Amino acid sequence: MAEADDKVRCDACPVACYIKPGMLGACDRYANRDGALVRIDPHILLQKTIEEGGRVAPFLTGSEEWDGEILRSDETFVTAVGAGTTYPDYKPAPFIVSSQIDGVDMVTVVTEGIYSYCGVKVKIDTDRHLGPERNLVRVDGEPIGHVTTGEYGSQMLSLGGVNHLTHGGKKEGRVTCQALMDLSNGKPVEMRIDEGSTVVVQAGKPPIVNGIVEERMRVGCGSATIGMFAKQWFGKVDEVVVVDDHITGVLSEHQAGKVLGVADTGIRMKGRRSTPGRYFHVAEPGGGWGGTNVSNPLDIVSGFDARKGARPGLRMLMVSTTGEQYAYYVLDEDLKPVERELPADLTVSVERIKENCEPALCTVLFMGGAGGSLRAGVTENPVRLTQSVKSALTRVTAGGAPVYVWPGGGITFMVDVTLLPENSFGYVPTPAIVAPIEFTMKLTDYAALGGHVDHVRPLADVLRERGKQFEPFDRLQPWPLRAKERLG
Repeated sequence: MAEADDKVRCDACPVACYIKPGMLGACDRYANRDGALVRIDPHILLQKTIEEGGRVAPFLTGSEEWDGEILRSDETFVTAVGAGTTYPDYKPAPFIVSSQIDGVDMVTVVTEGIYSYCGVKVKIDTDRHLGPERNLVRVDGEPIGHVTTGEYGSQMLSLGGVNHLTHGGKKEGRVTCQALMDLSNGKPVEMRIDEGSTVVVQAGKPPIVNGIVEERMRVGCGSATIGMFAKQWFGKVDEVVVVDDHITGVLSEHQAGKVLGVADTGIRMKGRRSTPGRYFHVAEPGGGWGGTNVSNPLDIVSGFDARKGARPGLRMLMVSTTGEQYAYYVLDEDLKPVERELPADLTVSVERIKENCEPALCTVLFMGGAGGSLRAGVTENPVRLTQSVKSALTRVTAGGAPVYVWPGGGITFMVDVTLLPENSFGYVPTPAIVAPIEFTMKLTDYAALGGHVDHVRPLADVLRERGKQFEPFDRLQPWPLRAKERLG
């Protein structure tokens, strides 16, 4: 909408910026170019390579046009990255593209959704204690989420959500939005956990905890480690304690040790015994051995009882669940453990623990609820789109990447941000996150759910527009236009 002073009013989101000629809107996504409102980022299309290791279709920039070369519709996918939004709610999606796949007429509805109801779920592979569950996670001092459960070798964070975006102060909403966008675009974000650690999180990269780069996640809890490596220790050492904040394992008491015939050692452990060879709460959580707060592993051992098998010369290995910390002891005449150099045959087993620890990484899953203008941009009867998705008649993707759609009401989905094209996520200063979403289905199914069939356009028409950019498709991922496999 052009104004008298050559400003253009943008209707892509509720902010409704008035943009001067040559200037950008508040979201840095739309601009006034010679009196016309334009989307400044290229619109991304995914293109399969001609053959394995073959060439990729050439990039098309805003200054070039499609040369008319015939592109097979089953090898070109129109993503929503750079496509534009459906705001206001009644407006059809920016691109409703038809194609024929294996003789079936298909349609893909493409839009960039504006998500106030969104966040990211973060999995941090680490053996260290990051902070108590339910404690706030802060960026620039502002709360953006909280710590959730600890999983097998990982700590989970839940960040964002409508309450942090809209219910806090203006700074909280702005900082939360920026953090979500940066995390989703694969950028590093430093966050501080109340009563816990400072962590730098970047999707697909190792976490940095209190300035230290994590190298590996635990091979398992202390009990599981005993079970995996008991046979390799048998006959080479009398006792093994695998130190773990959650479940510390003791070889001589553990079922694995009993089956092998490991003799009792009379060891007395601190903490709460769960089942034989498994101990809970041997120390407080921390950044020391096995995620505990101890730097000396003997702090979790109360002593040795001669009446129950302890004797001078008894050999004991103590090791963490990552193999990063280890120590070897021999009991003296007073049944006190004296540290000795680790024998070569035990060095092999410690290295084996390290070998079985996978690289520590951060995983970021964007999670959003697709409602409002998203569904109305697809059909005049939005609930039918939800029903079609839940019935597996409609396939949902985000930037061409596969998503997980939660059961239950609505279209709530999660996607691994590393699978999307670079910088797929944006924002509007309401604040809210802008993320791509595509709905692919048979043309007949689209008509049946009340879709905007009058706005369906052939792929060739879309290609004639300026500002399209081809990117190679990752062949390790499922092709979004898999009519036979997914859409019957």
